[in-house]
Amino acid sequence: MFQESVYHKEYIELLEPTPKLHSKKCRFVAFFLRLFLEYTTVLITLWVWFFYDFFLAALALVLTFIIMGIVRSKLRNSAIPYTQREYPYTDAAIAQWYTAKELCFGES
Repeated sequence: MFQESVYHKEYIELLEPTPKLHSKKCRFVAFFLRLFLEYTTVLITLWVWFFYDFFLAALALVLTFIIMGIVRSKLRNSAIPYTQREYPYTDAAIAQWYTAKELCFGES
């Protein structure tokens, strides 16, 4: 009764799971990359506030937020497959993808 046309077929792309890191060195690198992505904005803001002024710290907060967003985007786009970039990823997942694809690609 209902005839499905060729144009109405929906294809579900197979998603590649977030890679698992097996060596301690790679997990260590991914952990510190995650810490870098998560806490650099706060640490730089607190450092500027401590040594300079509250208003410069507010400026540093906005500036480092923008810069870390660009860094996070570059890491994400260089490591995560093109078909999966529309999905949200945490900093930990971005660090694991980048470490597995760019730094520890020879790991078994």
